[in-house]
Amino acid sequence: MMYTDILKENRDFQMCYRKGKCIVLPFVILYARKNKLGVNRLGITTGKKVGNAVCRSRARRLIRQAWRENELAAPIGLDVVIVARPRLVTVKSQVLSDSLGRHGIPGLHKIYAGEALPEPKGRQA
Repeated sequence: MMYTDILKENRDFQMCYRKGKCIVLPFVILYARKNKLGVNRLGITTGKKVGNAVCRSRARRLIRQAWRENELAAPIGLDVVIVARPRLVTVKSQVLSDSLGRHGIPGLHKIYAGEALPEPKGRQA
């Protein structure tokens, strides 16, 4: 990833979950929060619901590839955590990349600009 560092610390993941904004896509969930750094930081989470170790590794590879293809369009200065959903292991990498490019990156621009995102259905504030 050319312009992105890796998000490693648990406290950084927790801050994204608690204080970040959420973008729900069919195959992944994006949590994003502004940082005071000049780079983006990306973290990937795959839970046991995604499948066994082989499925979780494939999900991480798909997410990294989709981010690589779309990172130039993303705004700079965000911590982004991408959580894999169980449906991710059944799709091709181009489908995930298109979904991230059409819906995820514009959502990140809204977060960076400080605009309000619509609440996902079923989520109570």
